[in-house]
Amino acid sequence: MISFALRCQPASHAFDGWFRSGDDFERQVAGGLVTCPVCGTTDVSKALMKPALAKAGRRAPAQAGDNAPSAAPDGAARYAGGEAAAAYAKLQAIARELRAKSDYVGPKFAEEARRIHYGESEQRQIYGEASPQEVKSLGEEGIAALPLPPLPEDKN
Repeated sequence: MISFALRCQPASHAFDGWFRSGDDFERQVAGGLVTCPVCGTTDVSKALMKPALAKAGRRAPAQAGDNAPSAAPDGAARYAGGEAAAAYAKLQAIARELRAKSDYVGPKFAEEARRIHYGESEQRQIYGEASPQEVKSLGEEGIAALPLPPLPEDKN
């Protein structure tokens, strides 16, 4: 299998694709089978890629950014083009700021949010984990709970 860095022509969205061979990639593109996951266009071509060199019998260690068409650091942002990647980076910066100014309450987020809302605990900003059902229940009680975008350091 070969991994190619790809880019759509109309909007320059960057994404990766796996193919059996270079000929397989060409055949699929000619047949309109390769589409941009962001805008859906079939006008797709290979993007410039950094070569991966390995010594005989050893595989080269992966480095940050190898074959990555976008400079975005992680997850969804890696596949987003220019403006979308910049917007995702801004959301992550906001999430870091909110976390720095809030108390982490872990899996007891819903319980603590209720206690604050009903005056049973001191007023303060909190963050933590809650199930979709807990978030829905909080909303039905008039308690705001918003998801924070994932941060690369959350995966460490």
